[in-house]
Order: sequence, then C-alpha cells, then structure tokens
Amino acid sequence: MRIYAIGDLHLSGRPPAKPMSVFAPEWENHWEKIQESWLSAVAKDDLVVICGDISWAMRFPGALSDLAEIAALPGSKIFIRGNHDFWWSGVAKMNAAFSGSCFFLQNNFYSSTGLAVCGSRGWLTPNAPDFTQRDETIYRRELVRTETSLFAAQKAGLQRPLLALHYPPLYFDGRSTGFSELCEKYQVSHCVYGHLHGGSAASGYQGEKGGTNYSLVAADALNFQLKHIL
Repeated sequence: MRIYAIGDLHLSGRPPAKPMSVFAPEWENHWEKIQESWLSAVAKDDLVVICGDISWAMRFPGALSDLAEIAALPGSKIFIRGNHDFWWSGVAKMNAAFSGSCFFLQNNFYSSTGLAVCGSRGWLTPNAPDFTQRDETIYRRELVRTETSLFAAQKAGLQRPLLALHYPPLYFDGRSTGFSELCEKYQVSHCVYGHLHGGSAASGYQGEKGGTNYSLVAADALNFQLKHIL
C-alpha cells in the first residue's frame, strides 16, 4: 500500500460553477490535471489523504457530485475538513453515504495494515500575523480535536501515525505550536497540510522537525500532482 496526499481540490461540479482559474491562470482545468496524476499513480489498494477545501458546495447534497467523482477514482480516500467545506455534515452520515471508498475524519482515525491516519481541520496558530482572540478559541478547540484523533489511534495500539491538517501546523521559521507539540507527543511520522496558495506557500514549514516530516500538499503547490508520502 502506498500513501499519497493532496489538498484544496476546490471542486464545483461540471462544468465548474466556480472555476478556480478566476483566481490564477494555473488553475485552468486543474481537476483534469489532478485526475490524470491520480490515475497514473494510484492503485486500488493505495490510500489518498485529502487535506480539506474539497468542494465549494454549501450543503452536503450539493457536494455529492464532487465527492462521487473523487470516490470513483482508484484507492481509498481519507477526507478532512477545510475552511471552505461548509457542506461538511456529521461524519457518521457522510461515512454511511460513501461506505467502502471514502472515510471522513473528525474526532476519529482511519487504520489500514497497521497504519493510523489521524486528522482535523486545524486553525491559525498564535504566531500567525492576523491571529485574534476569536482565533484563540477555535485554535484551542482544534487542538482538542486533533489530540482526540491521535489519542484514539494510540489507544488502539497504532504507533507513528500520519496526521492530516488543513491549516499549516508550522510556519517557515519553525517556531513550535500546539500542533507541532502534539506531533512530538504522539510521535507523528508525517504531517500533511494544505490551505496555502500562490506566494503564501513559502510561509509553510516543510521538512523534518522533532521527528515529524511536514509537507505542504495544496494542489497548486504540487502543480496539481499527488504527493507520494509513504
């Protein structure tokens, strides 16, 4: 089993109701580029972790066509929520709708062949320049959700988990955050995240810190190619 990751698919049906090329020309036909990469790399026994901002839909029924397109691709798919995934509903409901091909992470974990995939949306960290008191509340809540996921995997006897977040857990300067401290505490092997686009991609930390390998997997940062993680 191989593990791949990508984030920020930003789908909106066919033809796209909200084409991403209005934000930057490199997003032209971005879903076709991702599908081509996916079909060339991923086998049915592989795993693809999708780090949020999946669909522009506002309600779960509106996201079904986008999710169905992803579900039809090879491999098992693990989803976490992004800041634009307003359609996100109860995980039991979503997992039931795509039983067998997709798994939605929130306060839980996914396991396969002895590996645990944990995750949550994450949030701005206190060292982000636009961090506010309101962000503090959400940041603390997301730390609890992330640790709930990691602790559940540890309790099940699964070591060296992979952690998926939407927001960056670390910035370029490598200063520790609550998320990086959780990675060290639970001996996370790899942490993948999205959210950063264009020039802001350089502000995310990539590389090893405290025994964890950090990778930005926002689609445009990868030139719309899936990243092979393990």
